[in-house]
Amino acid sequence: MSIPAGVPAVWLFDLDNTLHDAGARVFPELKISMSLYVQQQLQVDAAEADRLRGVYLARYGATLLGLIRHHGVQPAHFLHETHRLPGLESHVGGHRHDFAVLKRLRGRRFILTNAPRAYALRVLDALRIGHLFEGVLSMEDMFCFGHCRPKPDARMLRMVAARLGVAPSRCVLVEDTLVHQKAARRVGMRTVWMQRYARRGAGAALRWSMRPAFVDRVVRGLRPLLRG
Repeated sequence: MSIPAGVPAVWLFDLDNTLHDAGARVFPELKISMSLYVQQQLQVDAAEADRLRGVYLARYGATLLGLIRHHGVQPAHFLHETHRLPGLESHVGGHRHDFAVLKRLRGRRFILTNAPRAYALRVLDALRIGHLFEGVLSMEDMFCFGHCRPKPDARMLRMVAARLGVAPSRCVLVEDTLVHQKAARRVGMRTVWMQRYARRGAGAALRWSMRPAFVDRVVRGLRPLLRG
């Protein structure tokens, strides 16, 4: 992967399962928190809440979008209630070699996460890497014409590039989620598939060994990014 000379690249880093191992403790807790929220707000049992959460995640790319579209849930309320996560800081762990690379990486660096800002800032503070980023682009920043449009929405990705004052081709998205990278490539961004925290259980080996055409580079750590 190469970035054209001239203007420094803009690096857009996902947060969960890209810069820290959210799958170990945080995601399971979020799953419980979101299911409880759905149960309480929609007055359904646990099984139906889990079903709806899964359906909306698969159909819209985010559970929240389904809740907004079909049940009138307010985004701010959902994000605040589901991401309280007491003790979050003790469950967050990243990799020091990746953080060392961030310090040396040329270009502007931003977090681009579908999580709420308060959560992202807590994670960055726990990892002690907040100072390595110029800014955090969170779910609250992903509204286009009044509609919530988180990753993988291509319109939002174009909006991010415009907001940062660069062409999409000057941006590199570093992500663990392929559908987000596919959208990024569609708007002209470069893509890096981060696999350090991938769960490689039975049946997943083939998937993780393949590199889709819309992925520029596959990495299991950030060090290769220093080589351009």
